[in-house]
Amino acid sequence: MAFSSSWFLLFSFTLFAFLPFISSSSSSSSSSSTITTIPLSFINTNSSPDLYQKLAHLASISLARAHRIKNPNENAAVSNTTTPLLPRSYGAYSISLSFGTPPKSLPFVFDTGSNFVWFPCTRNYLCQNCSASPIPTFIPKDSSSAKRVGCLNPKCGWIHEKTVINNRCQDCPSPNSKNCTQICPPYIIIYGSGLTSGIALLDTLDLPNKKIPNFLVGCSILSSHTPSGIAGFGRGLVSLPSQLGIKRFSYCLISHRFDDSGYSSSLVLDSESNSDKKSGNLSYTPMLKNPKVRGKSSLSEYYYVSLRKISVGGKKVRIPYENLVPNSDGKGGTIVDSGTTFTILSYQVFELVISEFIKQMKLYKRAEKIEFLTGLRPCYNLSSEYKKIEFPEMKFHFKGGAEMKLPLANYFSLVGDKDDVVCLTMIADENESSGPSIILGNFQMQNFHVEYDLKNERFGFRQQLCKSYKS
Repeated sequence: MAFSSSWFLLFSFTLFAFLPFISSSSSSSSSSSTITTIPLSFINTNSSPDLYQKLAHLASISLARAHRIKNPNENAAVSNTTTPLLPRSYGAYSISLSFGTPPKSLPFVFDTGSNFVWFPCTRNYLCQNCSASPIPTFIPKDSSSAKRVGCLNPKCGWIHEKTVINNRCQDCPSPNSKNCTQICPPYIIIYGSGLTSGIALLDTLDLPNKKIPNFLVGCSILSSHTPSGIAGFGRGLVSLPSQLGIKRFSYCLISHRFDDSGYSSSLVLDSESNSDKKSGNLSYTPMLKNPKVRGKSSLSEYYYVSLRKISVGGKKVRIPYENLVPNSDGKGGTIVDSGTTFTILSYQVFELVISEFIKQMKLYKRAEKIEFLTGLRPCYNLSSEYKKIEFPEMKFHFKGGAEMKLPLANYFSLVGDKDDVVCLTMIADENESSGPSIILGNFQMQNFHVEYDLKNERFGFRQQLCKSYKS
């Protein structure tokens, strides 16, 4: 996620037309949450029934998202709480959050690869290239606790550089300007597959067992390709875990077949973790320190993990060191991103990995037509001439000895109306110029319990069949 003022003039007239509907405030406040569990769902924005087209779409948006993660500044703009995580057919999971007084519940994409929390806002919300209809929106004037963020509010500085605030808040020449009524400048956020723009609000976040007043949230007026709000769970000040003071969060992603099953698993938020003890049966690897990049960059807000090697069929893939550890410019390394569907590998790493698969599966026929249609490779025909097909085991090996042995369904997927083809669900990214070399997507994390231990800066996981609940 990145913020920019470069498109300010393009959006400012439309955005300010909505300002009379929202009250103003320049005050700041902080709050902590209690233990909360939230359902996690799987979001759908692609209604096409054609599986090949859908897979090609998922591959395309995974690559677009990878490009945004690698180039974040290009065109840049509780005790425990448990909530459902619902799988959807476009490749991401969603949660429901309630804002306002009285509270209104809205769906949000659950995203560890970005930071800002925002919802579609006002009755005149504009969304280009959005097939979803109707789009649930938040109406600020219907909430007695909604307030605009003033220029002097410290939280305005969470979403804008100081120079942007100084340029846009000229009616507030100094921090001592008591009569300043100017609001925080509109934000613009650009994602891999879309963008959104709106006004910063303070409102009450209503969790199942606690209310958090003055939560900073975006009231988006204009969006493209983003019909649902996004709940950013990254490492920045503006993210949901940071605003709630979360010490750790965890989830278990139920498996998906690119459809809306109506079942969910749970996201657990923990802000009272005072123990350094490891959770039961989890393997841990350290989260790397934020890469030392020049200036303010979203690269420092991603969850980097210490991937040391990848093995295929028990054979180590010789990945160059510079791909495994980020350098001083933030290039290289591995991040975990719940908002990316298929795992993204830099072109060099991808070719090394698939070469090993192709070598070990040389007896089986490639489905080249399906590779062309889906953008996935290698793909193999499940022909009746084979009594059985043997797939090489795939493992991710992390610092500290943690090993993630992927279930076959997490790296090869059945494709086609007759389920007679399987394809590797990892994507090559030819953009080698910047950003992480490896982005671990949610498809590879299905049926794993994963934990982000923010207090102790470690990432934990264990394979398990995730419990699902009818939503």
